[in-house]
Amino acid sequence: MAAPWKGALLLLLAAQAAPRASAAQDEEVPAEWLLLHVVQGQVGAGNYSYLRLNHEGRIVLAMRSLRGDADLYVSDSTLHPSFDDYELQAATCGPDVVLVPAHFQRPVGIGVYGHPSHQDSEFEMKVYLDRSAQRHPFGDPAYPDGADTSPAHTYGAEGASQEEESVLCTVLIGLLKLVLEILF
Repeated sequence: MAAPWKGALLLLLAAQAAPRASAAQDEEVPAEWLLLHVVQGQVGAGNYSYLRLNHEGRIVLAMRSLRGDADLYVSDSTLHPSFDDYELQAATCGPDVVLVPAHFQRPVGIGVYGHPSHQDSEFEMKVYLDRSAQRHPFGDPAYPDGADTSPAHTYGAEGASQEEESVLCTVLIGLLKLVLEILF
């Protein structure tokens, strides 16, 4: 009885992994984003690695886990943000993206957390300056006071939010782990 379930689970996992692998190779960023830095690092399970952001303007932090699962926490009130003390966060099982608004006080603290599900997590973070925010001479019409406090959402070809997709991925992986623990 376990053999059919095992085959179905492996097929589901392979189907989920294939689009993500091709998407990671074909990284496309908007033309308005200027690459400032690429940071690579490693963090142990349950630990933090801290970085400091001094660049002014609207900054996009795009992090992907090369191995394990690293999560991103950002704050302008502490240089050591954590899952208990942060302003912005991205904690998905896939690529993590955070938009740091221009109004955040510098320096901005960045915490990279190594999820306990993996002994070590290796990550690569690309830091971009979003120049599209500088195009509006009188600020962004959607935010008259110049403060964009909404979370960053990126949309795919179907119009579905990647944030919603990553939540679905997290739930599916959790369910698969539970089923595998029960079966084995």
